[in-house]
Amino acid sequence: MTLRDINSPADLKKLNPGELQSIADELRTYIVDTLSTHPGHLASSLGTVELTVALHYVFNTPDDKLIWDVGHQSYSHKILTGRRDAFQTIRTYGGISGFPKMSESPYDAFGTGHSSTSISAALGMAVASKLQGNLTRKHIAVIGDGSLTGGEAFEALNNLGLSKSNILVILNDNGISIDKAVGGLNNNLMRITSSPRYNKLKEQVWQKLNTGEGCRERSKSIFQRLTKIAKTIALGDTNIFEALGIRYFGPVDGHDMLKLTEILERLKNINGPVLLHVVTRKGKGLKQAEQNPIVYHAPGKYDAHTGQQIVSSTQGKPLKFQEVFGRTIIELAEQNPAIVGITPAMATGCSLNLMMEQMPDRVFDVGISEQHAVTFAAGLAAQGIVPFCNIYSSFAQRAYDQIIHDVALQRLHVVICLDRAGLVGDDGPTHHGAFDLAALRPIPNLTICAPMDDHELRDMMFTAQLPNHGPVVIRYPRGSSIYNDWQSPMKELRIGEGRCLKEGSDVAYVSLGFPGNDALSAAKELEKQGISAAVYDMRFLKPLDTQLLDTIAAKGFRKIITVEDGVKFGGFGESVESYFAEHHPEQCKIITILAIPDTFVTHGSVPQLKHDCHIDQQSLIDAAK
Repeated sequence: MTLRDINSPADLKKLNPGELQSIADELRTYIVDTLSTHPGHLASSLGTVELTVALHYVFNTPDDKLIWDVGHQSYSHKILTGRRDAFQTIRTYGGISGFPKMSESPYDAFGTGHSSTSISAALGMAVASKLQGNLTRKHIAVIGDGSLTGGEAFEALNNLGLSKSNILVILNDNGISIDKAVGGLNNNLMRITSSPRYNKLKEQVWQKLNTGEGCRERSKSIFQRLTKIAKTIALGDTNIFEALGIRYFGPVDGHDMLKLTEILERLKNINGPVLLHVVTRKGKGLKQAEQNPIVYHAPGKYDAHTGQQIVSSTQGKPLKFQEVFGRTIIELAEQNPAIVGITPAMATGCSLNLMMEQMPDRVFDVGISEQHAVTFAAGLAAQGIVPFCNIYSSFAQRAYDQIIHDVALQRLHVVICLDRAGLVGDDGPTHHGAFDLAALRPIPNLTICAPMDDHELRDMMFTAQLPNHGPVVIRYPRGSSIYNDWQSPMKELRIGEGRCLKEGSDVAYVSLGFPGNDALSAAKELEKQGISAAVYDMRFLKPLDTQLLDTIAAKGFRKIITVEDGVKFGGFGESVESYFAEHHPEQCKIITILAIPDTFVTHGSVPQLKHDCHIDQQSLIDAAK
């Protein structure tokens, strides 16, 4: 039997354990070949091939519930559960999602995309099964060592230990989240995996279990206590999972198929919460991915045979907004010794790795912990430091309370940089930065701004770090900026002041942030068709430039069109409309708001998604006409 014959886990179960590795090898090759031309999350999925095969072989999915944390590593799972032929459409418009998605398959027990949620979800499902009288269903949460640093994972583990629910947590330990895993927990896991005394005792434990000597209840209880004592002696401290009341097994080789299936068979009938520590290699099977797991987390296109990335030339092209941020904060930090950088495990993605190389003592990677990142920044600011806390927009949703309670309420000088704001493309609804404007707009004391280009981003960063500011939020999109001469001289902006980019008499485009570029292009196209269009870049959502809005109202435009890359409800356009309703009510009937509609936007290319949301250049032209 080959991979072409596997249409569901039921087909997998027709094999004997010795035949599973050949399926795993085919899976790995299929993933490497497909993602070379259809880019996705490569290294994570290569590292979990054997684990995925073993889980579907041992457990009765989809009746048994298998929850993947984040979902970067779930590609083998998708292929084995009826989506083999559709796999080539992954992360493309109209194709399958790059993450587990409940509406896509009954095998996707819980939708994911953000980290640290799997144990909470599995515990909820286990309790629900018990309430419904289903006492045989198994619940398995697969979580990486990086995701385990997230606060929700710790909260879930604490609850899990008390609940006594029958849940198997698989800790997929590869030492990497997207960047290298950091923190005390990672050090604890390294001590476990590297302790000769513990690993010798571990082998004795597995042999003891295999003899069945612990099957009688009394012997089993004594054996469990002896095992816990042995682990403590070997490691020199208490295993954190055992301390929480969760039985710990491992570490085991996550690429040893026979060992994995054997251990999972033994563990699936153990009552109570159990954690199996599996050590894997991110990028397993592709040399370049094994050597550079951070680069090959999502490498884009590459040669399937050599593994070499296919990188288009960037010569003469503008830098990405992320790179402009990373280089600009170094300039500012050289001038201002109070500036530090903070990232929740996304140093490379947001380009703070550049500052790490030059100023390692002034950049803090706090792991996957957005809530902690914000309050940590607040603590720094309370003592006169100026932290630039860089978080992806969709991940910052997790720190909403901290932004309100710890930063804004106390008016602390924290600069929150929201990377990947707006539509991000192939990662889809879990990653679009659609909600930040509407969510942050009602919070007192915040200054909220959005650059239209790289020059404005530099000016906003320069302005935000100056003394006598409270908290400032700067949000900017994923991808390329506008100018080749990105390193423009920085200047201070007047807080709450917009600008007129182009005069006109018929139509006014009023934009915030990067969509202003489409507005400017649309206005120039309309000029060719005899329609005079003005363009106003407001720069600030809060405080809003009401003086500029008064000027726009007095111009006598036949139509006013606002455009933004955030949700319509509660966003920038509605703030403009609200001001007009109060101060220029006669103008409200000529306002059109172009924004992301009241829906979760799917995955696809950014141009396609902008078209669907009616915020692309052609939609702006159509709205004017």
